Amino acid sequence: MAGGRQFPLLFARAARANGVRVFAVAHEGETSPELGELVEAVEWVKVGQLRRILKFFKANGISEAVMAGSITKVNIFRNFRPDTRALAMAARLRHMNDDHLLRTIAAEFEKDGIAIRPSTLYTPQLLAPEGLLTKRAPSKEEQADIEFGWRIAKELGRLDIGQCVVVRNLSVLAVEAIEGTDEALKRGGALGKEKSVAVKVSKPTQDMRFDVPTVGAQTVKVMAGAGVSALAVEAGRTLIFDLEEMIAEANRAGITIVARNGE
Repeated sequence: MAGGRQFPLLFARAARANGVRVFAVAHEGETSPELGELVEAVEWVKVGQLRRILKFFKANGISEAVMAGSITKVNIFRNFRPDTRALAMAARLRHMNDDHLLRTIAAEFEKDGIAIRPSTLYTPQLLAPEGLLTKRAPSKEEQADIEFGWRIAKELGRLDIGQCVVVRNLSVLAVEAIEGTDEALKRGGALGKEKSVAVKVSKPTQDMRFDVPTVGAQTVKVMAGAGVSALAVEAGRTLIFDLEEMIAEANRAGITIVARNGE
């Protein structure tokens, strides 16, 4: 089940390299048309067409699936086209926060014999390696903000609100919610005046089947434009796209990036 950006393409290529036949459900307005060239068959749907997705999977004998790529959260409200199966599922939701929603969707597929697997199944090489990733290490002040921001970001994840927080001088400048990481970076950077620090972590009870934190070259470009000077992510639990390009962009901009373990 493919969302937007490059992860569905990377996953499809990696799965094929492992000898797996790939069938894709692509979401209109989100998924790259290029995905159709990498899979056996593709079914284009609107967000909420659950019955159509299940019909496609069953017709092709699918028993395992992954959720790869993002669905723009604001588009869920604008372009949600639920069928009767999705409406019945939605009636059982306690709220629309990411983790609860995705776990409920996964359970709905499993009712029909389709197991949802980790999105990193064939792409473990994309997980962040531990350590300093850039030439410049965090300053004493940045390190203090990383420690502070880490605790805040974990609490944000525990509450299933978002994954990223922007801080400066042990003060919270911005927290990620439905608008996504890039917008949170822009808001926080505008307030931090080129000295803010971003922390992006997994949830304390992160389900690696979906909504794994992601960063990449685009993240660093947004940081540079916003004046965010440091980024901390969680090693082994964060997907990094375009690692070499991301590090090169960070080094050019004087941004420090560190991947660390720990709750």
